[in-house]
Amino acid sequence: MMAGFAEEEPMDRSGPAAPQTTIFTVMSALAQRHGAVNLGQGFPDESGPDYVIEAAAAAMREGRNQYPPLAGVPELREAIAAHQRHWYGLDPAVEDEIVVTAGATEAIAAAMLAFVRPGDEVVAMEPFYDSYKASVELAGGTIVPWRLEAPGFRPDLERLGGLVTDRTRMLLVNSPHNPTGTVLDRAELEAIARVAAERDLVVVTDEVYEHLVFEGEHLPLAALPGMWERTVSIGSAGKTFSVTGWKIGWATGPAALIDRVKGVKQYLSFASGTPFQYGIAAALASGPEYYEDYLAGYAERRGLLAAGLAELGFAVYEPQGTYFITTSAAPLGYGDGMAFCLDLPERCGVVAIPNQVFYADPSAPRPEVRFTFCKPRAVLEEGLERLRKGLRSG
Repeated sequence: MMAGFAEEEPMDRSGPAAPQTTIFTVMSALAQRHGAVNLGQGFPDESGPDYVIEAAAAAMREGRNQYPPLAGVPELREAIAAHQRHWYGLDPAVEDEIVVTAGATEAIAAAMLAFVRPGDEVVAMEPFYDSYKASVELAGGTIVPWRLEAPGFRPDLERLGGLVTDRTRMLLVNSPHNPTGTVLDRAELEAIARVAAERDLVVVTDEVYEHLVFEGEHLPLAALPGMWERTVSIGSAGKTFSVTGWKIGWATGPAALIDRVKGVKQYLSFASGTPFQYGIAAALASGPEYYEDYLAGYAERRGLLAAGLAELGFAVYEPQGTYFITTSAAPLGYGDGMAFCLDLPERCGVVAIPNQVFYADPSAPRPEVRFTFCKPRAVLEEGLERLRKGLRSG
């Protein structure tokens, strides 16, 4: 229930908002200091299935502890290819259209460094996962926000065309979307595909929450006509199998694009997690009952947390996917979600994340606050009870 991270001084509340690369460390430190229930950060309190853990352990015992091939062990690449065929009808070649990465974050960074040149622009759905802006800027590019507005958090498709300029190199698409939980529908994806084709853009898709869709369906952009040739699709096992610390992700796409991603990756990690790769190969071979139980379990937790937060007075934007819920603290009298979240650990013994850190300008106050339901039911109930008592006493 409590964060177990190294202590550090919390950020100065009188100064500008913390950069999004530090807010999670700050909130973890506050969680530890106040014995808070951490409902902010997206890591489960529970470990993955026993057979997945055992597959990794068996690989260690069998001596599979040295460097794997740059692209990943063949068994995992074969499992990724089978996964893509089974779920989406895609058929990436094991030899040259799949690369295993040190989590989705390395895949994102490698893709930005592979395709973005100094002065290029990357259009990304805002709010966005914290590594996007950093990775684009590491490559010398500029991120151009394509904002999803509350309460619906649907993309403004007419606005997308106006954001694309002669300097645009890439569209970065995240669905299911972190932090809002939006799942792009077929019409939205087709509109994105048209812009990409008309302007000859590379597309990178972040699909790490692909198996956590409660409403609608997950449809990879690469599965649309004409999109495989220009799309790098990124996946990860950490969220689906509750092994975030293993940092096993992947990118799939046409050989010409994946070759460039591999060309960068060799100078980032080269390769990592050999025994974990065997564990994830076993995980991806899970039968349909695993995915059904996984989704049903999180659907139940989503309902519990959403109902509890609404009862406490938050405006709740129930997500279509992911394991995050975006809320607004404005009905509770807070126009600044950062101030609210910094007060919360001491006041209520609960940690949440202010959504403003997911924006290109994180210094602008916003009332939205993100909670996660990737915790056991007892932890969620404890968090809600603490919020109930703390907010009432305030």
